Amino acid sequence: MNALIQISNVQIHPVIQNQSLVAFASCEINDSFYLGNIAIHTAPNNPLGYRLVFPTKALSSGKQIPCFYPYKREIEEVVTSAIVKKYIELMDNFNHVE
Repeated sequence: MNALIQISNVQIHPVIQNQSLVAFASCEINDSFYLGNIAIHTAPNNPLGYRLVFPTKALSSGKQIPCFYPYKREIEEVVTSAIVKKYIELMDNFNHVE
């Protein structure tokens, strides 16, 4: 499945940790589709230690409509892995500078 999807141009925007939220991310899929406003949350029970939350749109009724999200587990794993890897690299580099 990984050959079908290529994640590139991963951008990480750390935030001051608010509960489990640690950063927002964006990326490109197959150099042709931009995904943005993806929240990165800590998740101690997840093997990677983090989970992604994909953006939603709030309607005036209060109902939340997903903007985009992977509905195949394999795709979610590829996207999550690429974003979490970049986040960990960024934090490791930041910690070595201090």
